[in-house]
Amino acid sequence: MPETATIKSSATHTVPKIALRRRITDHVMTGAAVLTVILVLAPLVAIFAYLIYRGVGSLNWAFLTQTPKPVGEAGGGMANAIVGSAFILALASIIGVPVGVGAGIYLAEFGRNRFGDIIRFTADVLNGVPSIVIGIVAYAIVVLSQKHFSALAGGVALAIMMIPTITRTTEEMLLLVPQALREAAYGLGIPRWRTTLSITLRTATSGVITGIMLAFARVAGETAPLLFTAFGNQFWNLKVTEPTAALPLQIYTYALSPYDDWHRQAWAGAFVLIVLIVTSVAAVRFAVRRGTFGAA
Repeated sequence: MPETATIKSSATHTVPKIALRRRITDHVMTGAAVLTVILVLAPLVAIFAYLIYRGVGSLNWAFLTQTPKPVGEAGGGMANAIVGSAFILALASIIGVPVGVGAGIYLAEFGRNRFGDIIRFTADVLNGVPSIVIGIVAYAIVVLSQKHFSALAGGVALAIMMIPTITRTTEEMLLLVPQALREAAYGLGIPRWRTTLSITLRTATSGVITGIMLAFARVAGETAPLLFTAFGNQFWNLKVTEPTAALPLQIYTYALSPYDDWHRQAWAGAFVLIVLIVTSVAAVRFAVRRGTFGAA
């Protein structure tokens, strides 16, 4: 009987109501958080909306299939610049991704020493260096040695910008992998290098690819480094040793011109550049989610 009475009293016991002050504080802070999100997204949405409004209206088939017309002549397009941007970004990825991922693996798995601290410090400094400075460095290293501008010089400049972001992201993603996975592999007699590549890195693949795409999106719209390296080209070019057109360069040139038709094409180029970046990032993220690059 005493136990039954205790159970009944517990069942009939009601939880006290939350104080009015605490409820008001909760609503105020939630509203403040929502407001900050709106303040951050509103300018971004406004920019995208205006870009779509100006870009779509200026987009046509000739823009996507033709090369630029001579100065002062209406028409033409940026087909060579679209292909050139993809070419330069491919070169940058071929150079920057292996170096960045390799450096991140070293920092996470073997870099608990003075040399690792130097690499981390260098990567953090490079993340804050203005892109135009990196362009000048690539000019001094590649362009002056080749004695001419080239797609390779542009790829090197963009790769230098990609490496620190990929390095630090890869390191952080690998550090999130539980140590128990490594210890289990060691217990099975798997060598450390094989454990790192086949287990640790594969487990963190999604995060590593996210870091790579973040670096890719950052450099895709850079203009300043390409002014000193790729330089631009009014014609088709797929040679790494020759000057190459790129969308950011073409947009910059057309935006500074006094011709209304070039201004219209600059808006269309900006729209195409954003679409290409968003599409490539979304495609990679979709592939990761579907497991194409996922862990085993």
